[in-house]
Amino acid sequence: MPKVAIVADWLTNMGGAENVVLALAEAFPGAPIYTSVYTPSAMPEFNKYDVRTTYLQNLPKPFRKLHKFFPMLRVAAFRQLDLSEFDIIISSSSAEAKQVRKTRAGQVHICYCHTPIRYYWSHYDDYKKDPGFGKLNWLVRAAMPLMVPGLKRADYEAAQHVDVFVANSTEVQKRITKYYGQPSTVIHPPVNVDRFEPKKDRADYYVTLGRQVPYKHHDIAVQAATKLGIKLKVFGNGSEHERLKAIAGPTVKFYTDRYGDASDVAVQHALNEAKGFIYPAEEDFGIVQAEALAAGAPVIGYARGGTADIVQHGESGILFDEQTVSAVARAITQAEQTSFHPATLRRKARRFDKGLFIGKIRTVVRNRASL
Repeated sequence: MPKVAIVADWLTNMGGAENVVLALAEAFPGAPIYTSVYTPSAMPEFNKYDVRTTYLQNLPKPFRKLHKFFPMLRVAAFRQLDLSEFDIIISSSSAEAKQVRKTRAGQVHICYCHTPIRYYWSHYDDYKKDPGFGKLNWLVRAAMPLMVPGLKRADYEAAQHVDVFVANSTEVQKRITKYYGQPSTVIHPPVNVDRFEPKKDRADYYVTLGRQVPYKHHDIAVQAATKLGIKLKVFGNGSEHERLKAIAGPTVKFYTDRYGDASDVAVQHALNEAKGFIYPAEEDFGIVQAEALAAGAPVIGYARGGTADIVQHGESGILFDEQTVSAVARAITQAEQTSFHPATLRRKARRFDKGLFIGKIRTVVRNRASL
């Protein structure tokens, strides 16, 4: 068997990308996980794995978070990693993990690409308009035109040294071709379908969740629910949290746990009974949409990005074409008039089961290792 190393951008809080890393670790037992910085207390799921960090982990804790502002630090950190003992390097990357370097003949670098870096390529203008750093937005806006051109070149060059690209959606596959000039295979991220128990009789509320940052557009979900007077449960936190609370009507409720974010258990229970799940973002994949289907909740989603891989209009949800309050409100109204069957939605979610992901990614590695 080839010796495998897994490389992740960072491990500081749980999300879809982090669940991909966990599935990779399950697919390749014993493979160490390399990452720029790691916060064990926030990620108990990784306690049983061999997580190895870059020199950025040794910075004093107050300075460690600065890596978010200075991506060139991560570029340098990943390039310095010595992975010469491994035959296969699998990077799980939406940022700089793909910067790792092969150091001997015969090594193979497989990049599971969540997207070419959004704030360099596909969504530069959106990020420049609102970088999501709150009071420091002005500083980030001023720095972006100076920093991004060089970082784009470094990102493009790193992509040319990847042997195999695996895209997490057909949208990301298009971006890999457009920005990196490379072919790729689509393998959708893993979903733990069995952790959800959809209720046949649904409650009278909708759910939206995720990091509350500008590009996620939770505001239009909150405003649409307020406009229609429907119940909406909002899970998550972020720079937009207080603004969302300020524009919400009495039928909109917010939920965070003691860490200031949405707890998995609370989200799980809410989705199991929800009348529907509202997803107004343009995401690279949007794994939570597949989770909503697994819980029996139809998705009311923006018909862009990875949503097109997950939701079939009128069958597993309702799609809308504009990120506006009126478009979301119309989609909710249409969903109210459409019959969705929780068992059918759960079957559709099986296309993204974690076991399928593990089998497919092992096949990719096996095929490359046998060359």
